Amino acid sequence: MTEIQGVLETALYARDLAAAGDFYARVLGLEIESEVEGRHVFLRCGHAMLLVFDPDATAHPSGQVPAHGARGPGHVAFAVPDEDMDHWVARLGELGVEIESDLEWPGGGRSLYFRDPAGNSLELATPRIWGL
Repeated sequence: MTEIQGVLETALYARDLAAAGDFYARVLGLEIESEVEGRHVFLRCGHAMLLVFDPDATAHPSGQVPAHGARGPGHVAFAVPDEDMDHWVARLGELGVEIESDLEWPGGGRSLYFRDPAGNSLELATPRIWGL
């Protein structure tokens, strides 16, 4: 059996795609790869992709892509180096993004939790939280 190489893409859902695209580009520095008004905004995130869909648009099949989606806030954690965490605290503060929790994990590593404009729970985390 072939080994899984990692997560290629992850999806979050937001009704206001313009606000989502702006937030992820301006606040987190992700590059918008493509967008279709009223359906999605796709962003490059390191060697993977963050897909943000309008939940109503993906409730129906699109070509050969089956219907999929979720309702309510989702969660994604972005990996950042240990030495960059204080930079992120400052950057989020400068941009008016409220940090809900700044957590030092007992087993090592640190996480910052905050929300995007759609209410999705975002985390900037050092890979050490999972022993990576």
